[in-house]
Amino acid sequence: MVDEIKSLDELNAVAGGDVAVAEVAAPRVAVRDELGRAYATGKRKDAVARVWIKPGSGKVTVNGKEMGTYFARPVLQLIVKQPAQVAGVEGEFDVVATVKGGGLSGQAGAVKHGISKALQLYNPELRGALKAAGFLTRDSRVVERKKFGRAKARKSFQFSKR
Repeated sequence: MVDEIKSLDELNAVAGGDVAVAEVAAPRVAVRDELGRAYATGKRKDAVARVWIKPGSGKVTVNGKEMGTYFARPVLQLIVKQPAQVAGVEGEFDVVATVKGGGLSGQAGAVKHGISKALQLYNPELRGALKAAGFLTRDSRVVERKKFGRAKARKSFQFSKR
């Protein structure tokens, strides 16, 4: 019958050498500036969003305008609101974002990515829900470049045998 090993010293004695002990990862710490805000950068396609969140009434400002004014389509507003809904903190944080590049759809995705990252930095406990929803992953799909000798990125000119 095998003897039961109850401590690390006994395991070292049985193994005849040093046994590596798996180090426990340090717990995540909230990252905030002196004004109590969390900052993150979100990206999608060619759009880059700089996002600051702080406790407040749930007001979202994008490039100095209200979210409803900047993102007029309801679908884009829904995209921007998703991280707060998933994390369960809807109406608890004010968001200030500046976005450059890309179109409105890419900018909405960039703001969503930035809000998700900032929420996770403000409160590390929200990371699980945001990661499970896939909001912390940067969507790396970008427009493919046009190649020479082709009409577009992949489309070629019409072939003529004669």
